[in-house]
Amino acid sequence: MVTIYDIAKLANVSAMTVSRVINNTGRISESTRARVKQVMEELNYVPNSMARSLVKQETKMLSLLITDITNPFYTTLARGAEDTAMRNGYKLLFGNSDEDYAKERDYVDMVLSTRADGVLFAPAGDGSAEHLRMLQRRNVPFVILDREVPGIEADHVLGDSREGARRLVEHLLDLGHTRIAMVGGRQDVSTARLRYAGYLEALKLADIPFDPALVHDVGYTAVEGMAFVDDLLSAEAPPTAVFAANNFLALAVIRALRVRDVRVPDDLSVVCFDDFGESIALDPFLTVARQPAYEFGSLGMQLLIERIQGAAGAAPRKIVLPSELVVRQSSAAPPGVV
Repeated sequence: MVTIYDIAKLANVSAMTVSRVINNTGRISESTRARVKQVMEELNYVPNSMARSLVKQETKMLSLLITDITNPFYTTLARGAEDTAMRNGYKLLFGNSDEDYAKERDYVDMVLSTRADGVLFAPAGDGSAEHLRMLQRRNVPFVILDREVPGIEADHVLGDSREGARRLVEHLLDLGHTRIAMVGGRQDVSTARLRYAGYLEALKLADIPFDPALVHDVGYTAVEGMAFVDDLLSAEAPPTAVFAANNFLALAVIRALRVRDVRVPDDLSVVCFDDFGESIALDPFLTVARQPAYEFGSLGMQLLIERIQGAAGAAPRKIVLPSELVVRQSSAAPPGVV
């Protein structure tokens, strides 16, 4: 295999000069540049991306750290990130924190040890600030996806969680529901706080009194621990609808309702944040606030590459992507209301 050292020897220049010709950097006379290019053509040399990366002290590897690879939102996001990385000549390493700070720390250590050029980072929660500061201290560029972390200034690609939640609850209110329960994520996660705020805002705008007994924070990945459903159903004034803060929670609630012979939406309506992608294409059921998951990954990766290549300004950039209300069969008027 032809190397830059072979070219340097035949062109009677240094390997660094060959590297500068390949990468179009540094000051080189036109005659020298032409001579090097002629030798490259004679030897049928195709520049090797890893060789270029070593000269630039780059790995051409990026990392994507997400919180739950089994969630279709993050699966689709990862596809958008990978497609954009590949188009720009980068390879992508994946990490999955499972919403766990300790596991997230392990992946940050891996990023630092592999010397990845940058990280697309969906934080587990507010406690991720420590891990992001580790990257900052090592001058590793990163872009934050989906969630904000207090005290961290960086490029972001976010969804409008508050607005999407408000629209979902307003949809239920328009159907005639006034007793609407909410099943949410941990309050150390920014999207959980914002979706809770959207829930409260919709109730306030409709002059519906807030009942704290209707709100349960169980974490985004909770598929067990749905015992509170019994309390909701046995209450003196039970809810007629449930707003789940993400798609996994909605499925967990629906499973819990089925065990208790409660029909959706005949007995209880269920709506949620985030869709299920192609997995429900044949039988769409849930009413959702659908986020453009692919664009989260694609735009985030583009921002990251621009930051790595020095094409971004000093000021952090923030892109907020709107959600789309998609009404399906899981929401209907309360029992007895036509």
